Amino acid sequence: MSSTPPPPVDPDDATAPPSAAKVILGWREWVGLPQAGVAWMKAKIDTGARSSSIHAFDLESYVRDGAEWVRFSIHPWQRSDDDHVELSLPVLDVREVRSSNGQVERRYAVAMDVTLAGRTITTEMTLSNRDEMGFRMLVGREALERGFLVDSSLSYAGGKPRRAVRRKNWGR
Repeated sequence: MSSTPPPPVDPDDATAPPSAAKVILGWREWVGLPQAGVAWMKAKIDTGARSSSIHAFDLESYVRDGAEWVRFSIHPWQRSDDDHVELSLPVLDVREVRSSNGQVERRYAVAMDVTLAGRTITTEMTLSNRDEMGFRMLVGREALERGFLVDSSLSYAGGKPRRAVRRKNWGR
């Protein structure tokens, strides 16, 4: 997972160009997960979903310093089980989420840093089994409200990694 994404843009920085206020994203993007050490992961930008979601497995909740935490693993590559990454984060909430197929599922929600088109934000991420889905991560409206616009005619408007990284995502 080489090739570093561009540095984050602070939308409140007075020296930032006016275009930094709203970042244009396509319907799918390469994102980064700094807390996980993942520079590149493909995500679907989903304006129909309220919250963001990531494929997580081996979930285990535990108590640390009187608070509930969850330990879980992710696969950053879309068509591969290589390079799983383990994370431990405090639980923000356990909530019922209705999936696109209408099923209600109880999910842990955690705060995760996500880098979208060079801008790093912290957003709530629900943990779900997305192994059978086309994308192992969805970025929902709660994250997009923070200075992003979606142009559904575009793909990878925020840039993409070099070819070798993209091939890894294809399972090659």
